[in-house]
Amino acid sequence: MSKIQNIENQHTSGVYAKRELTIVRGEGATLYDEDGNAYIDCVGGQGAANLGHAHPKVVAAITEQAQKIISCPEMFYNDTRAALLEKLTSLAPEGMDRAFLSNSGTEAVEAAFKFARFSTKRTDIIATMRGFHGRSMGALSATWNKKYRAPFQPLVPGIKHVPYNKLEKLEAAIDDNTAAVILEAVQGEGGVHPGDAEYLLGAQKLCNERGAMLIMDEIQTGFGRTGKIFAIDRYGIKPDIMAVAKSMAGGFPMGATLLGENVAELDKGIHGSTFGGNPLAAAASLAALNALVDEKLPERAAELGSYLVEELKKIESPLIRGVRGMGLMVGIEIKKKVAPYLKELTARGVLALPAGMTVLRLLPPLVIEKEQLDEVVAVLKEVLAE
Repeated sequence: MSKIQNIENQHTSGVYAKRELTIVRGEGATLYDEDGNAYIDCVGGQGAANLGHAHPKVVAAITEQAQKIISCPEMFYNDTRAALLEKLTSLAPEGMDRAFLSNSGTEAVEAAFKFARFSTKRTDIIATMRGFHGRSMGALSATWNKKYRAPFQPLVPGIKHVPYNKLEKLEAAIDDNTAAVILEAVQGEGGVHPGDAEYLLGAQKLCNERGAMLIMDEIQTGFGRTGKIFAIDRYGIKPDIMAVAKSMAGGFPMGATLLGENVAELDKGIHGSTFGGNPLAAAASLAALNALVDEKLPERAAELGSYLVEELKKIESPLIRGVRGMGLMVGIEIKKKVAPYLKELTARGVLALPAGMTVLRLLPPLVIEKEQLDEVVAVLKEVLAE
């Protein structure tokens, strides 16, 4: 164990399961450890590195903004924040022309719940089995996995879970107390399960008919990951509220809660954030969003994602149950626990994620080269054959 790892182990909180790997630098879709070894990154900052590492436009924007002003709370107007808000809402579904800026996905979800309750004057939230929405108390209450929830009971009341992709179960659950339904277009942490078009559009219709808000969680799927700017663009969905984060600022911490026409005019002071919308994050985000569009990264994700899935399906291994995904958000379900295979992948220069106990998840930066994907497939073929 290295000196750096010993220091972290001595002083860190202990809540993270550490891999014995010290990453010190990144470029594009490649990461480097303290000994100079290179790794193909299919963790992608857990979905935060869609633009890759050290994207020159994001680096330049952060550098320039840091020399002007870093902290400027939203009690004041700011030129960089204004430019970001204009750009962000221009990329959102029609009618979502307001946004609350925050620092993370879980904060974006917390704001979504508050705004839904404020607008509907109702209290209950419906989430789904296998769903993941964050770890703060409200977002955690909507998250399904009991290992995250159990130590912190009692959680926020009025939140219940129904099966995903089963419209009849959702229809039976929505009642006059339902403030909102929160859904992921693709369940990422829950095993990379895409939502059926009929289900997602049906959920929107039910919410509209019954006066509940539809909250779409695009925290992992947003900003090009699935082959569109947002995954809901594939279905023509217009949510009432949308939570975004992760790659919003090219890896710099930022989140946002986008508001549709059905969200009420919000009272001054009902929510806030000291760091939300700070100029440094806004500059990073504006550069990231411009690069995303200018470099056609969603289109790249669609093309490379289709290629990757087809190549993975060619792997002949009795371990593989199936391959699924959308764009460059790919899950490989196997018949055993994935942890040993993730360790073996690391030893061979490929970093990947779990999605539950038996799904190996790939979230490479959208700038990854085709040759790198070929190498990932070749390594997976070796590892899963063994």
